Amino acid sequence: MKDRIIEVLDEIRPALQNDGGDIEFIDFNDGVVVVRLVGACGNCPMSMMTLKQGIEARLKARIPEVLAVEQI
Repeated sequence: MKDRIIEVLDEIRPALQNDGGDIEFIDFNDGVVVVRLVGACGNCPMSMMTLKQGIEARLKARIPEVLAVEQI
């Protein structure tokens, strides 16, 4: 499961890096993916929208076992 999640995050990563940020996979437990947004993404006021409407939506579409994405 971890490899599938990282594969999807790697597809998203270039867009985040273009804006000066990045994403780190932390954990997957009980359907919840935990990530850390770093760089410009870590402090961006739009980070919650990026997390939910971008990252979470993509992960849920590609991996049905993913129920939510949270950041630390």
